[in-house]
Amino acid sequence: QVQLVESGGGLVQPGDSLKLSCVVAGGTFSSYSMGWFRQAPEKEREFVAQISRNGGFTNYADPVKGRFTISRDNAKNTVYLEMRSVKPDDTAVYYCSARTIWGARYDYWGRGTQVTVSS
Repeated sequence: QVQLVESGGGLVQPGDSLKLSCVVAGGTFSSYSMGWFRQAPEKEREFVAQISRNGGFTNYADPVKGRFTISRDNAKNTVYLEMRSVKPDDTAVYYCSARTIWGARYDYWGRGTQVTVSS
């Protein structure tokens, strides 16, 4: 059974930085492409960023381009989301996800970590 556990969320001020982590247990981490999604209150879940199996390809949603960086460490079964210059609009529950086929829907999801940006 594949389990994804996010951590690193919290309350930060606008302009701060924050780094989220997601550890994957079960399965073969290096065989998964990974993604981060977020869901703000009363909004639908939206794509944030994704990374290929070996980390060689990444892409981002427009609202976070240039501010967020997704990375992975296959030796640690961990994917990261580094968030810089955060804004109140970044407030959301952030979810980690994994899939075995690039471009297909995600197979596995974590339970999320709350990020709140407020002064």
